[in-house]
Amino acid sequence: MRVLAIDTALGACSTAVLDTDLGDVIAAESTVMSRGHAETIMPMIARVMERAGIGFSSLDRIAVTTGPGSFTGLRVGIAAARGIALAAGRPAIGLTTLSGFAAPHIAEDDSKTVVAVVDARHDHVYLQVSAPAVAPSSGAYRADPRSCACRSVGRGARCRQCRRPDRSVLVKRPIAPGTRRAARSPDISWVARLGAAATESHSPPKPLYLRAPDAQPQDAARLPRR
Repeated sequence: MRVLAIDTALGACSTAVLDTDLGDVIAAESTVMSRGHAETIMPMIARVMERAGIGFSSLDRIAVTTGPGSFTGLRVGIAAARGIALAAGRPAIGLTTLSGFAAPHIAEDDSKTVVAVVDARHDHVYLQVSAPAVAPSSGAYRADPRSCACRSVGRGARCRQCRRPDRSVLVKRPIAPGTRRAARSPDISWVARLGAAATESHSPPKPLYLRAPDAQPQDAARLPRR
């Protein structure tokens, strides 16, 4: 199976082609960025497909991160994935950014629960154990650090609010600085692997927002309809 993976939901623009018959990613590219995903993703996909040496018709499916993440960024990736899927006549698979963060850690050691966390700003975090959710960062973790058997991974796992008032870390095995936990976005190769393993859906991927956007229309300034 050949999978094109796309991620623009968080602090990077990334794409990769996975060939499961070869057992590896055959081409990939990722650039850290906070904006400009819309201008970057399609040229990046074209370069990666060229390096992979295949055409879009040779793909079996397209995998894309659906959020939670940047409201604008995740829509860019989903639009690209749905457009390519429609043109190539292939299914598009939606995956959460949180599952992308958790996947390599679960593969490394599946004996402990992995809590994937992404900073949602405004003293909130997105987190996922079984299903994605949004929660106040001050109350995201309730476990006693002396007995907790979970690992906290993802960009939001470093939120200083995700600590007790006495500053003790709320995980038993905090991951050392410089490891995958500090990444701005999921490893695109794992997004591709999750896409290959996912059950094919008959509905196109849709944005997973979990909360309302920061920008809200001002009703008082709205012009009356004629």
